[in-house]
Amino acid sequence: MDKQTIALLGGRGMLGTALTAAFRRRGFEVHIHDLPEFDLGSIEHLSRAANAADVVVNCAAFTDVDGAESKSQIARRVNAEAVGQLGRIARESGKWVLHFSTDFVFDGRLDRPYVETDAPNPLSEYGRTKLAGERLLQDSGCDCCIMRLQWTYGPNGNHFISKLLRRAQAGGPVSVVDDQIGAPTATAEVAKAVLTMVDKRITGLYHFANAGYASRYDVAAFAFERLSQPVALMRCRTADFPAPAARPLNSRFDCRKIQALLDGPIAPWQESLEQYLRQL
Repeated sequence: MDKQTIALLGGRGMLGTALTAAFRRRGFEVHIHDLPEFDLGSIEHLSRAANAADVVVNCAAFTDVDGAESKSQIARRVNAEAVGQLGRIARESGKWVLHFSTDFVFDGRLDRPYVETDAPNPLSEYGRTKLAGERLLQDSGCDCCIMRLQWTYGPNGNHFISKLLRRAQAGGPVSVVDDQIGAPTATAEVAKAVLTMVDKRITGLYHFANAGYASRYDVAAFAFERLSQPVALMRCRTADFPAPAARPLNSRFDCRKIQALLDGPIAPWQESLEQYLRQL
């Protein structure tokens, strides 16, 4: 397809870095907009970014889940109000928007994987602000695609896998919860799906995660086994570690809706994680 210009909001973060590499390999021109020079809450900054591009991809978010409980106004400004404003600007300029959301819009109490039509019920301020952002973007009337992601990891990021490895290097036993179930999702795999969504200008709401499900404990055991790293791994429960923000225990996504649009099958979480670990 013809070369496109992409405004990538939050392009210096973990997901943004993966998307930048994927877009540039495809031959797209990528304009990165991020802190400190870019303010997602500025109408002027949003307008300038959107008007200078063919499409807008929004990776920017307030992602400090526990911090959002005490900084709810900042989280709402970034995760909700700015996203709604972006939608209005995109509608007026005729631009298509791809926006990312989260499994935290659900309470995790279902006994099956979540589909896109399941009713959200966030447990945390982070989840509530991300859900508000989804709805404001949809209500803006712009052409948009929303991808809910979960348990993402990749190079240049601070995430569950990198935290695990740091804790193991510090020595001593490592406790990991075994009652949170989902799928560790590689940003490289997200980027593959995003290219399809951009190419086809898909609209609507979609769940995306690596294929398969596991507890966080099972993911940790897999990672240490693949690294041949002897670690005293101990099981624990989420309730053993009270935190300011509640986490959904069931984060499983049913990804059949987005899978039907993709050129190939979504990779199993084990395959993507093993590839990531080999690159460390």
